Amino acid sequence: MSPTMAAARAGIRRGRIELRQTFTNAQDLWNYIFPTLIFLVVLFFMKGAAVPGTNFNLGARTLPSLLGMSVAFSGLVTLMMALALEREDGTLLRAKAVPNGMLGYLIGKLVVIAGMTLASMAIILVPSSIMLDGLALTSLTAWLTLLWVMVLGLFATLPLGAIAGSLFSNPRNTGVIMMPVMGLVAISGIFYPISSFPEWLQGAAQVFPIYWLGLGMRSAMLPPELAAVEIGESWRHLEMIGVLGAWAIAGLVVAPIVLRRMARRESGSSVAERREKALQRTM
Repeated sequence: MSPTMAAARAGIRRGRIELRQTFTNAQDLWNYIFPTLIFLVVLFFMKGAAVPGTNFNLGARTLPSLLGMSVAFSGLVTLMMALALEREDGTLLRAKAVPNGMLGYLIGKLVVIAGMTLASMAIILVPSSIMLDGLALTSLTAWLTLLWVMVLGLFATLPLGAIAGSLFSNPRNTGVIMMPVMGLVAISGIFYPISSFPEWLQGAAQVFPIYWLGLGMRSAMLPPELAAVEIGESWRHLEMIGVLGAWAIAGLVVAPIVLRRMARRESGSSVAERREKALQRTM
């Protein structure tokens, strides 16, 4: 077996172990369930409203966008925070010391985040499908669309999260990335179609993955006639694949380079220094 395959198998095994530990850790479960409960409360208060100009349930229209945002946050924020935290506590240094250890580490994180993303989506989707009227998840095609959008969305966002996480040696500094992420969420059509926004803002939203993740989820879960409120009155699957695929390819090319450079800078003394600073902050 080649070293790369051995590292990949070790990464998958590591990811399964971490995922099992996550599902049995109360704090980790709460960190996933609490945002989901907030989403469900928002959808509950929306279920009596209608999309402007239609009789379609506003909550049902918003649900796919929230799922798209959840996938984007899992890829961007969860991996970024994990990298920053485990860089500080020395986990990355230990991974670096093993042949192809960084590859195994990253594959393990991908397994964990993909598993938790699926769990989070299920926690939102199951009660929402009972609470909301109008969802169109009644065919195999719809479920397959939901699956490929989620997978492609994770490939588009996880490398970005890895790149962002490698830039921070102090996990408390990662909060600076949240402002631009929330700005992208605000213009990505989570609550209202971006066709009502100024054209320059529409163009800016379509550059980034969050808009296309929301659009892809809507294409899987909403009736075809709801495409009339989107740009071009279409779900634009080809453009969606193009943009998400471009982000995925670019990220997969750049992320390993950035991570290797970050790993080369890691040493026992740098980890000890960060731990000392962390202890001083808690005293």
